[in-house]
Amino acid sequence: MILCITHSQDFYNIDLFFEYLSSKNIPYFRLNSDRLNHLQKININENSFELTDEFGHTLHSDQIKAVWHRKAWKIGIPEELDEDYEKIYLQEYASIRYNLITILENIPWINPYEKEKKTDGNKMYQLKMAQKNNLITPKTLFSNDEETIISFFHQYCNGKAIAKLHNVVAKTMSGENQVSTMVIEKDTLEYISDIAYCPMIFQPYIDKEYELRIVYVDGEFFTGKINNSEHVDWRVVHHDYFWSAYELPEDVKVNLTSMMKEMGLYVGAIDVIKGRDGRYYFLEVNPQGEWGMLQKELGFPIAQRIADNLIKRISFHG
Repeated sequence: MILCITHSQDFYNIDLFFEYLSSKNIPYFRLNSDRLNHLQKININENSFELTDEFGHTLHSDQIKAVWHRKAWKIGIPEELDEDYEKIYLQEYASIRYNLITILENIPWINPYEKEKKTDGNKMYQLKMAQKNNLITPKTLFSNDEETIISFFHQYCNGKAIAKLHNVVAKTMSGENQVSTMVIEKDTLEYISDIAYCPMIFQPYIDKEYELRIVYVDGEFFTGKINNSEHVDWRVVHHDYFWSAYELPEDVKVNLTSMMKEMGLYVGAIDVIKGRDGRYYFLEVNPQGEWGMLQKELGFPIAQRIADNLIKRISFHG
């Protein structure tokens, strides 16, 4: 059996994954991470666990041969819970979730939990790994210091920078409500005076030809090009954008593969900008990043390849 850890609102990607497993007569279990709470009965000892989900389906850890860590969401809090108990409620259910996960740490995962946790949202670690593996990255500052940010702007940004919130991510294929990236120009520098209350990542604005969303699956690449050269992030505006299939240069593939292997990741959604200077700029990798739009628009068999990887590794592991 393959365990898929996702959330209660997930669809399409996960449906394709389950359809493919069903076609191969491989059993699966869907575990909604946001409902890994009072809605489920959970019993854990030092070697195993048993869980009955919100629908009455029971799972024992001995049945699980591999895990797809598709999406991790915040644990839902019951409306009737007194506010005074919310903190301890979340702490204890987060603890039981982590204990449950560690029971399974020695079977195949996409992605290995500790490797993914280290990478996800750790922008500076990602940039360091990218540089180490010969990828081009923008000059970057993560700061809450107004004076240092202004100095960085004047030294590296040539009159135009982008500022990003560190860990705000979209939860839909279209990127709706994504508000994490903004443009900073000389006449708007004054608005960062409250930066101490909200540290941000700053980079020079890259004059780009287009953006690439690259889905990496254990050495295989599924790359979509989106026709956005004007806006800082295609996800934050409503526009007639469209995807087209794209073939990455071989050296970029080699370097990305080397980086992903060093990070210990089998799967990731990678954002790259093709600059007007002809260079490919690595921005980030999201181990749980969205790729449903590429499968839907371009016919890439991403869900199937993720399943194939787990199936193959189950065979080797067994």
